[in-house]
Amino acid sequence: MNKQAVLSLSGGMDSSTVLLRLLADGYDVTAVSFDYGQKHRVELDRAQQLVDYINDNKDQVVAKNEAGTTIVHNFENRVKYQVIKLDGLVSLLDSNLVEGGAEVPEGHYEEDNMKDTVVPNRNKMFSSIIQAIALSIANTKNCPVEIAMGIHAGDHAIYPDCRQEFRDADYEAFKQGNWDADQVTYTTPYLDGDKFDILQDGEVCCKKLNLDFDEVYQRTNTSYKPTAEGLSDYKSASSVERIEAFLKLGRKDPVAYVDGWETAKEHVTALLAAHE
Repeated sequence: MNKQAVLSLSGGMDSSTVLLRLLADGYDVTAVSFDYGQKHRVELDRAQQLVDYINDNKDQVVAKNEAGTTIVHNFENRVKYQVIKLDGLVSLLDSNLVEGGAEVPEGHYEEDNMKDTVVPNRNKMFSSIIQAIALSIANTKNCPVEIAMGIHAGDHAIYPDCRQEFRDADYEAFKQGNWDADQVTYTTPYLDGDKFDILQDGEVCCKKLNLDFDEVYQRTNTSYKPTAEGLSDYKSASSVERIEAFLKLGRKDPVAYVDGWETAKEHVTALLAAHE
């Protein structure tokens, strides 16, 4: 039996890259997204598109692990995916990110107004459900299960629930509140990295899995202010951080931007220069 992992798959590039990393390392993945009334619901569509692309791309992919051992990935049901509906909460949540909230702020991702994009207790809500799923798999299959998350160093300043201190406290509460909870552990491969590090690993994983990098990342969304047609903005902080990573990587971002990639690139380049 393959190793088991449960992933909170937002549809953004961070958790999508974690999905690639898990597959490259030989895991069967149960991926879960959450509909909590977010304005950027296109991320749920992208998550489904990515899972479909991975599951349908090939019957099998051959990769090598760190020890050089060949791993044969049989893609039939390798990624099980489901959306959990929490949108009944939308009128009760105070955040610019949810429907009915104020305008999503624009600017650099380190600016203080980015705190307006915090959704109260969001990761704690998600974590409780993910933990329940992971422990259920562990009990059913009688095997260890890892919970994987795409949190990274760029999240730490604005989002307290993306810090290791929160993760440690949350995991301790999970162990205290459940029998056999030690069967479930956490992996956060990008905790000390940034979006550039994530994209670099995404390149590595795509090569290992014989997946097309652009096909993968055009099926992700990082924009908090997408258009109704799903075009990404390039002025909100989340988009700025993503575009910066692609610029450092020396690649064009395959997602479609309002006003096109060249305009997005020029705007972010100027913004980053002004922020230095």
